[in-house]
Amino acid sequence: MKKLFAGTALAALAATGAAFAQSAEGATACLITKTDINPFFVKMREGATQAADRLGMNLQSYAGEVDGDHEAQVDAVETCIAAGAKGILITASDTAAIVEPLQRARDQGILVIALDTPLEPIDAADATFATDNFEAGRLIGAWAAAAVEDPENAKIAMLDLNESQPTVGVLRDQGFLEGFGIDLGDPDRWGDEDDPRIVGHEVTQGNEEGGRRAMENLLLQDPEIDVVYTINEPAAAGAYEAIRALGREDDVLIVSVDGGCPGVQNVADGVIGATSQQYPLDMASLGIEAIATYIEDGTVPEPSEGLDFTDTGVNLVTDAPVEGVESISVAEGQDRCWG
Repeated sequence: MKKLFAGTALAALAATGAAFAQSAEGATACLITKTDINPFFVKMREGATQAADRLGMNLQSYAGEVDGDHEAQVDAVETCIAAGAKGILITASDTAAIVEPLQRARDQGILVIALDTPLEPIDAADATFATDNFEAGRLIGAWAAAAVEDPENAKIAMLDLNESQPTVGVLRDQGFLEGFGIDLGDPDRWGDEDDPRIVGHEVTQGNEEGGRRAMENLLLQDPEIDVVYTINEPAAAGAYEAIRALGREDDVLIVSVDGGCPGVQNVADGVIGATSQQYPLDMASLGIEAIATYIEDGTVPEPSEGLDFTDTGVNLVTDAPVEGVESISVAEGQDRCWG
């Protein structure tokens, strides 16, 4: 089994971070996340804080009340502009609607870097540091197709993020479907596929309660669902509770994305069959270092080779590997998990 790591662009940024301390010292950078509850964003804030402290920068952190709280993110952007920030790192709740406020920041010479979730269009940010979310979805889809007993007659529940369809949710959803062998409709939207194996799509807001409610709704449509795609591990935990309430926890396969410590433990415990692990601390710490470089000499980060973003790496975590799908063990996932 082979580990997948980020490309040379990440290594170059990490290696030069210490050299920026004098020029970046005292400068303000902002981190704006979707929430401050999800462990993914907690780890992201930790990475940004560590890098800012190392470089002597002033970090201001903001978050929405819930995933999808677009207005709170707009307010945070305006606050960062008024504070004279030199750079903004953002995981956008509404990847299209946030473009106009962020353009006002860019017009003021502020470097805007999207973390994890590309904007619509992607070049509405100066750079994007992210997991290859389509690949993360493809890995769990390919694994599920090989692991489920009868993939040609599977009954699949799709537990997505929210109705605004932020790019991170679309990419994971569509990656899963491609990996499972399902023809996509418009690859930039979810929900327009016509494969009869898809029971339906429900939104979760990326949290446990949303996952439970979404799973209950889909089980009402078809109580024989046997494969469940989830946008993230909190949603997967909620879905499992709904499945367990029906006594079906041993015959429904759940897959997810994140790689947080609770999620990896759920793989170990059999709640989740496999998850794609991403690395939020790296995204944010490298983002702060990129802002420092920009302050020093105006350099804007370059994307990874062959991509339109900087790839911060992804690994499939499972103790039930399948042929043709690269993965790492739960023990390795626990060594690199967060939250």
